[in-house]
Amino acid sequence: MTFGFSGGGSDGPTTVDQGMISEVRAYWEALRDGEMLPRRALVDPRGIANALEHSFLIERIAPGLARFRIAGMAFNDLMGMDIRGMPISSLFLGEARMRLQMELERMFHGPAILSLELGSERGLGRPPMTARMVVLPMLGQQDDCNLAIGCIEITGEIGRAPRRFTIEGAKIEQVSHSPKAGVPDEMAQNARQPAQDLAFAETPAPFTPPRPAPGVPYLRLVKG
Repeated sequence: MTFGFSGGGSDGPTTVDQGMISEVRAYWEALRDGEMLPRRALVDPRGIANALEHSFLIERIAPGLARFRIAGMAFNDLMGMDIRGMPISSLFLGEARMRLQMELERMFHGPAILSLELGSERGLGRPPMTARMVVLPMLGQQDDCNLAIGCIEITGEIGRAPRRFTIEGAKIEQVSHSPKAGVPDEMAQNARQPAQDLAFAETPAPFTPPRPAPGVPYLRLVKG
């Protein structure tokens, strides 16, 4: 199923349910296979239905740099535009971007869970607002840790102007990540294939045509 988001913007208060980060993290944990990180192909948006508008998927494109592949409508409200394809650093003020790059690299290379406490600038059209964000590493198609799913919880009002964040605090939680021991090579290869490629439970056996016995012609004409 396609991992997508929908919903509408809001000009009113945007204080959100503080259980959304917990919902996304619990879903991420449920997708783990032993000590393996979750695979992107397993994500079903119905698993985080209550947090979709505040959730996102990012892809690492360079050291310390990641871009939004998918983002809920809450991010459109924050920035006043569709941010798909934009770097995640576009959500942050200039002075916070160097630290963001460092924390993202720690998250991808750990791998680790990244939790951020965020503040926002105030001013005309920018009322008091704070936020919490969690970023959870995932495996891409080549089993590389270059994707992450995340969620943001906002306290306060977005206001009439685009908002960007400072980083007030960051926490890194290392997660174990090792392949299953003793798994045959064929099974490991199948596990890395997209689900749609595994339509049959067994590998089809090769067909070997029968060989004729010595002295018996291979073809025979039958008249009827």
